[in-house]
Amino acid sequence: MAYEVDLGQFKIGAGNRPFLIAGPCVIENEQLVMDTAGRIAEITKSIGMPYVFKSSFDKANRTSITSFRGPGLEKGLAVLAKVKQQIGVPVLTDVHSEEQATEAGRVVDILQIPAFLCRQTDLLMAAAKTGKIVNIKKGQFLSPPEMGNAVKKVEDSGNRRIVLTERGSSFGYNNLVVDMRSFPIMRRFGYPVVFDATHSVQLPGGGGTKSSGQREFVEPLACAAAGAGCDGFFMEVHPDPDSALSDGPNMVPLHTLQSLLERVLRIWDAAAK
Repeated sequence: MAYEVDLGQFKIGAGNRPFLIAGPCVIENEQLVMDTAGRIAEITKSIGMPYVFKSSFDKANRTSITSFRGPGLEKGLAVLAKVKQQIGVPVLTDVHSEEQATEAGRVVDILQIPAFLCRQTDLLMAAAKTGKIVNIKKGQFLSPPEMGNAVKKVEDSGNRRIVLTERGSSFGYNNLVVDMRSFPIMRRFGYPVVFDATHSVQLPGGGGTKSSGQREFVEPLACAAAGAGCDGFFMEVHPDPDSALSDGPNMVPLHTLQSLLERVLRIWDAAAK
């Protein structure tokens, strides 16, 4: 049974055209967020692709203690609320504790469980109890079938508004690989499956005190996922990734986004016929 997840403005999964989750990795400042969200909203509207804005108020799993983490919960949620009100798109952010899930659930449309935390029972339960959509990112250390345990924790907490996200699996040191079998396997749980095209090309810890990445492989992997029939795409996007305060090496430059999305949609449409 394939569940269709209703986001209000559009529906996810069950054969609906794929949607996009995109935005800067972390909230660097309000102006950057508003400008980027506005431009991505224009692009996705022009190509008929449903859009959810994403940015983090706190990056709690940075490699180094000195790395930029974001503005924090209160200031970050205020910026995300402004995106909802002024840009008019749903918003997503990740949460790392039960308290954050409860507070963020009052503002955002989708609560995201980071890959490293996908087995944290209390966090999954707290996110589920908000009634918001819960996007669970598959841990780099888990096989696709094991995500059924995370799904059950959310379901048994009274929430069937679930999305699953593939973001690559650990492959030796400082490297990830994407198994395209993951999409049909995880879809067997009955929920939409998203492909995280930018974290999948991350080189975790590859920069010594920070992660590195290979953004040149975002497009081929996204195209492969489109052919495999994923229900949506997750891409961290920045006007100038090389100056970004988090995840720059694997983020998509804003000026290249439209052509990339147009290509993956053509492949998705052809594969869906």
